[in-house]
Amino acid sequence: MTNLSRPDVIRLVAFSMLLILPVTSGGQQLPPVAEQMAKTFGLDSFGKVEAIRYTFTIPGLVSARTWEWKPKTDTVSYEGKDKEGKPVQVAYKRSELSSQSDAVKNQIDPGFVNDQYWLLLPLHVAWDGASVTDEGMHETPLGKTSAQRIVVKYASSGYSPGDTWELYVGADKRVEEMTYHRAVAVPGLPNVVNATWEGYKKAGPLLISTEHHGTADGKPFQLSFADVAVRVKGSKTWISAQ
Repeated sequence: MTNLSRPDVIRLVAFSMLLILPVTSGGQQLPPVAEQMAKTFGLDSFGKVEAIRYTFTIPGLVSARTWEWKPKTDTVSYEGKDKEGKPVQVAYKRSELSSQSDAVKNQIDPGFVNDQYWLLLPLHVAWDGASVTDEGMHETPLGKTSAQRIVVKYASSGYSPGDTWELYVGADKRVEEMTYHRAVAVPGLPNVVNATWEGYKKAGPLLISTEHHGTADGKPFQLSFADVAVRVKGSKTWISAQ
C-alpha cells in the first residue's frame, strides 16, 4: 500500500497501487471480453494521446484535485490543496520521484496513482499483467441486472497485494458496475466497494466514465471526474470530453 500520512489514510477512499505505464504485454492473454472492453475504452488508440487532464473529487471527503498527465514522459502536473488546505501547484517526473519533496512523494503522487487508476481502470486491465478471467454472466451487485463479470486479481506482492476487482460489462462492452475487494486490511480504508459506472463521455480516442455511485463498506459512496480533456499527437488543442 502506498505510504500516506494517517489523516490522508482515514479520509481517502482510495485503492492506491503501483502505476504501470501503458506498454504492450506480450505474455498476457486477455479473455476476449476483457480485450473488447479495453478496446472500447480506447486501448488501441492510447499511443496517440500526448496528455490527459482531469479533476477528481469525492464530495465531502476529497477536495478537487486537478491533474495533467503526459504518458510518454510520465510527467505529472498537480493543482489542489495540501493537507493543511493551502493551495498547491507542482509538476514533476515520476521517474525522478525520489528527488521530490516529502509532500510530493507521500501525498501528491499517491493521489495521482489513485485518481488515474480510477480514470483508466479498463485500460489497466490490459496494461498491468494482473490475472484476468471471464466469469460469465452474473447479477450486478447494485442494479441487479445481468452483465458479464471480469475478475482482475493482482499478485500477492506489491502495492496492493492480492486485491481483486470485479468488472460487470454490458453488451456494448462498457463497464456498468464494479466491485473492489481489498485483500489486506488497511485501517481507515474500505475493504469492499461497489460502484456504478455512469456519465460516459468521449475525450478524443478515450471513453471515460465521469460518475460513480455506490457503497464503501456499506456506506454511501460517490466519486466524480470533471473537466476531462485529451490532447493528441501533433495537436496543441485540447479535446474536451462530451
